[in-house]
Amino acid sequence: MGRKSVALLIETSNGYSRGLLEGVIAYVKERGHWSVHLTEQERGAAPPAWLQNWRGDGIIARIETDSIGQHLRKFRVPIVDLSAARHVRGVPWADTEDKAISKLGVDHFVERGFRHVAYCGDAGFAWSRKRGEHFLRQATAADCTVHQFESVGRYDVSYDLEVEQRRIIEWLKTLPRPIAIMGCYDFKAQQILDACRRLDISVPAEVAVLGVDNDRLICELCEPSLSSVIPDTRRTGYEAADLLHRMMSGEHVATEEPLITQPLGVQLRESTDTLAIEDGEIAKALQYIRRHANANIRVGDVLRHISLSRRALEHRFKKHVGHTPHEEIQRVRMNRIKELLKETDLSIGEIADRMGFEYVEYMAAAFKRETGQTPTEFRG
Repeated sequence: MGRKSVALLIETSNGYSRGLLEGVIAYVKERGHWSVHLTEQERGAAPPAWLQNWRGDGIIARIETDSIGQHLRKFRVPIVDLSAARHVRGVPWADTEDKAISKLGVDHFVERGFRHVAYCGDAGFAWSRKRGEHFLRQATAADCTVHQFESVGRYDVSYDLEVEQRRIIEWLKTLPRPIAIMGCYDFKAQQILDACRRLDISVPAEVAVLGVDNDRLICELCEPSLSSVIPDTRRTGYEAADLLHRMMSGEHVATEEPLITQPLGVQLRESTDTLAIEDGEIAKALQYIRRHANANIRVGDVLRHISLSRRALEHRFKKHVGHTPHEEIQRVRMNRIKELLKETDLSIGEIADRMGFEYVEYMAAAFKRETGQTPTEFRG
């Protein structure tokens, strides 16, 4: 197959889409023989002028509006859609699973002892509504009291940033505390943090806030820094590029079965680095586990730093956290290993050493027992 001309209609204005582009770039470098057309654009922007006279072989687009969808329908080339909005039917599409994203959020809050939780969505995005529905079901199943709020769509003609900010402020005033709030994406979580600042609400002591997308520019500039769910955007972009390659090669692919990737976990930062547990000894135990999980600690090490017997620790820990101290130690260690595998270039051996394993084989066996994958398979 000769060099193919591919148009990328993916905004460069947010971390999620930049991650998608990194995946496409990785595919092109490894396997693609493409001439790529990409211009800087914002989310929901009109199709670029150059597309009018473009004559190419395939398109990867984030089709977020009917306008873009109607324009792309005119092209008789393979298209892969990177949006869950589904403005163009009959083309394959890729996304991160909303149910898994919501579950990570609920689990993150429950693990920190929150029983009052909330979801703040954006009415303009179908995926936001789906996440909210999953969040409600999952948090209810976890015996949490759930509160919800939906802003006017960010790209709605009636949207006014300051008006929406005041609506969020009024909503926050009605919520019990302590409470943990999940924003549908990092921009929404940033608005919640700003509303807390205006109300002089302590974050995370009174209100813990979690975003989605792990957009580093937003998360690190927030005050306090914003914890966020990490989507595997690089893999999504890579798989979408591979799908387009197969389509341009003449392969028939399913158009209504989405290419779904799983989120990688939660990037913990200051906005949720807290424990909403009234039992002071269990809070101390959790804090010790999270600070020292890299050191290959045992339950006995935890007991030396609290004033409880092993039996009392086991009973009260399970009551407040939902599982045993040993299971919590394993959970925290495995999550740290996942982060190091996905976010660093450290070798498997270096990660094992950093996580306190005497032999890399011990870590690999423990990781596979917990996840069903070897560290190498997980890293992909």
